[in-house]
Formats: sequence, structure tokens, C-alpha cells
Amino acid sequence: MTLAPPPPAPATATGVPPTARQLRATARITAVAGPDGTSRLPVLDGDGPLALRRLSSHDGAARVCVVGAMSAPVGGDQLRVEAAAGAGSDLRITAAAATLALPGHHPGTARYDVALDVAEGARLDWLPEPLITAAGSDLIQTTTVDLAPTARLVLREEQVLGRAGEDTGRLRARLTVRRAGRVLLDQETAYGPGVPGWDSAAVLAGHRAVGQLLVVDPAYEERPEPVRTLEAPDGAGQAVVTPLAGPAALVTAVAPDALAVRRLLDAAAIPAGW
Repeated sequence: MTLAPPPPAPATATGVPPTARQLRATARITAVAGPDGTSRLPVLDGDGPLALRRLSSHDGAARVCVVGAMSAPVGGDQLRVEAAAGAGSDLRITAAAATLALPGHHPGTARYDVALDVAEGARLDWLPEPLITAAGSDLIQTTTVDLAPTARLVLREEQVLGRAGEDTGRLRARLTVRRAGRVLLDQETAYGPGVPGWDSAAVLAGHRAVGQLLVVDPAYEERPEPVRTLEAPDGAGQAVVTPLAGPAALVTAVAPDALAVRRLLDAAAIPAGW
């Protein structure tokens, strides 16, 4: 007797059978302030490719490194990082390496979502390494931040459009920052195939790396950061520092590569003591 093959898995609303879906992973980080002022990490929960490592600290801050445990995100992946700095705590988050967005074996747009919450009197630094969009990839990246009125934030985002010698994938990124429930910054950018004008003189002007550094600090209510412009010594890249109502300051940089972008962001940050 010949057995009939099993029926194919039913397609979902996206047209992709459930068995073909890529991974979903969430990493959670929570810092709280102890009685002695030292910040602790009662929640440090990595998942899938989002491994978390506790780092040593000599200044009372809680330090965490996000370590990529596998290649991700690829087509259809849904990754999420949730980090919360409790009242009076100090949380500093870095990454061990760049994040590489790759095309997947199955259709679908990948997502990488970051949600940050900073309570009264707390500070949170979100300082990952660059995001690289390989040719053929399709990624939506969102970063959402909620700040208490006395919270402080240092946030860096860097994006590299394509690996060396290749075209870029498609990237849509949105950064939303709320302070005391009111929107401080809400911006959306898109690059790559199907996005009109992204490589024009009005946007990246041929550059392949873009970055921004956002600092929110109540001290800016009395002393706003002045507008400044910076240019790389060899002319390969420019940056501008812009004060925001909120109180905050935003540095935006474009350059040919990730190293040049990082140097411009660092040059803007060092005089201000960020």
C-alpha cells in the first residue's frame, strides 16, 4: 500500500506556513538601585540569539553586554530587547559585535524592536554596535523610549548600508522617545531598494553609514546644548549637533563607513562630557 504524503501546512496571513517561520526571541533586562546606591540586575534574561552577559563595574552602575549567539535577524525573524532602569538606578548596555541583517530562506520582513523604560532619577545608556543591512535583507527596526521627568538617557544608533563591495538591503527605522508621557522625538527613516531618494544629495549623498547620538538630561533645561557642526578631517563625513525641546540634544552624522561615523559621534560627545 502506498501512503499519501502529508498535506502541506496551511499558509498564514503572511502566506508563509507556520513551519517555515523564523525565530522569535526576547531579551529582558531590569536594573534596580540598592540601599548603597549600587545598581543590581534582578532580571537578566536572554533568549535565542540575544544572549546577555553581566559585566564588572567599579562605579556602581549595572553593565550588560548583548552577545549575538547566532546569525540574526534574517527574513521573518522577530527580535526584541526590553530594558528598564528602576528609580535611581544606573544601567549601561553595550554589544559585543555589530548586528547583521541577512536575507532569509523564506519570504518575510524581519523585525528588531527595542523598548527602553527609565524611571525617576535613573540613567540608561543604550550603546550597541552598528546595524549592517546585507544585500537582499529586509528589516524594520524600532526603538521606543519612555522617560520619567528626571530620567537621563544616552542612546546611540549606527546603521551601515551593505557590507563592503555590495549593495544595501532595505531598512526602515523608527525612533520614538517620550518624556513624562509627551513626545520628545519621533522620527522615521528608510533606505535601500524601493525607497525613493534615499541616496540623493538631500539624504545620504552617496554615503553608506549613518548614525545618531541622543542625550536627554534635565540639566539642558537651564543650559541647552548649542548648535554645532563637525566635519571629518579628510572631509569624509559630516555631523551636526541640534538642541531639542525636551530637554535633549541630538547628533546626526553621515560618512562613508562605520568607523568615520563613530569618530564623528565621539567628537561631538567628548566636549559635552557625554
